[in-house]
Amino acid sequence: MGSILKVGVIGLGGRGHGLMRGELLPRKDVEVVHVCDLFPDRAKAGADSVEELRGVRPKQTTDYRNVINDPDVEAVFIYTAWEQHIGIAVAALDAGKHTAVEVGGAYGIKDCWELVDAAERSKATFMFLENCCYDRSELMVFNMVKQGLFGEIVHAAGAYGHDLRDEIAFGAKNRHYRLRNYICRNCENYPTHDLGPIAKIMRINRGNLMLRLNSVASRSAGLHEFVRAKMPGSPLENTVFAQGDTVDTVITCADGSTIHLMLQTTLPRYYSRNFTICGTKGMFSEENDCVMLDGITPEDGNLRGNASSFHEKYDSPLWNDPEELKKHGHGGMDCLTHAAAVETFLAGTPSPIDVYDAAAWMSISCLSEQSIRLLGAPVEIPDFTRGRWRKRADRAEGIFALEMD
Repeated sequence: MGSILKVGVIGLGGRGHGLMRGELLPRKDVEVVHVCDLFPDRAKAGADSVEELRGVRPKQTTDYRNVINDPDVEAVFIYTAWEQHIGIAVAALDAGKHTAVEVGGAYGIKDCWELVDAAERSKATFMFLENCCYDRSELMVFNMVKQGLFGEIVHAAGAYGHDLRDEIAFGAKNRHYRLRNYICRNCENYPTHDLGPIAKIMRINRGNLMLRLNSVASRSAGLHEFVRAKMPGSPLENTVFAQGDTVDTVITCADGSTIHLMLQTTLPRYYSRNFTICGTKGMFSEENDCVMLDGITPEDGNLRGNASSFHEKYDSPLWNDPEELKKHGHGGMDCLTHAAAVETFLAGTPSPIDVYDAAAWMSISCLSEQSIRLLGAPVEIPDFTRGRWRKRADRAEGIFALEMD
């Protein structure tokens, strides 16, 4: 492959259009040659943006198959609604296109296996665009764990706590997929932001494995209350939302460690991923922005806010210019995850967030749905590596690699 990656962009809603403009088009090693959205106005707006920023108008379509069958397209970036991620990715891999997919949970284990099978039979590379793996705090803690500062990791926690009531309730008007999901499903529907960085730290699929989960959900009241207060007369006033206001999921791993995930998006609250790592020699807490190291930081001291004092020594080299990165989406994470994908595809090296990561992390959605229906009963998590998790040879290389060993 040459020094320029020819890209097709599929899905141009607010998120997809923003990522294309902010993270793909500014790159000199990317040429967007084909854009697609199911809605013609979004497809046109995407083509307009490419022409505005690059001076050349790309092909545009409302059928993703035109993009993946385009011989000029070498890689596709998929930013569609959650339901379409895996199907389009499978088709793209089967067409021999490098494939990058935005995050979201899976709707069935069969879908996860189809994605794994497609990646294994394809000569192209797959990357999951879990941007939170590249956040500054997550990468700093990753480095600290790798250097043994926290000892043996026995527990981790994470959350997707985000007040999304506006986005969900006005989904019909804004053509947003979350509304139909909250009407029809009750699950940990967005697990990968919190799980992704934890899974990398806990060596999931590379020496460790998620074995089973238990999930429980609270009743659903937040959206109904919001609609009554903010949207009087709306048809949604009589809608029964399936999605519980809070979902808690506990995952047990092969090495005996545990992971606690929490989803809360339909109640008034502040944003938090509650990234927490607990080891035999110390811990990190995002909620308190603190690092506790046994025998180094005082147990009885006020540690709140001390995490920044560890940046200079333990920051990832990717964060050597934080102010520049923060000009990009999600405080710099979007820039890094897209750089990782583009540079991986151009180099032809293994992906830092590969198909086994994607399948395992995405599977939490449909498995949590099953556990909730069973009143919290344990549900087994498949081994998508087919036993290779104990010792895998395929490893990402370079600055974007997320390898513990």
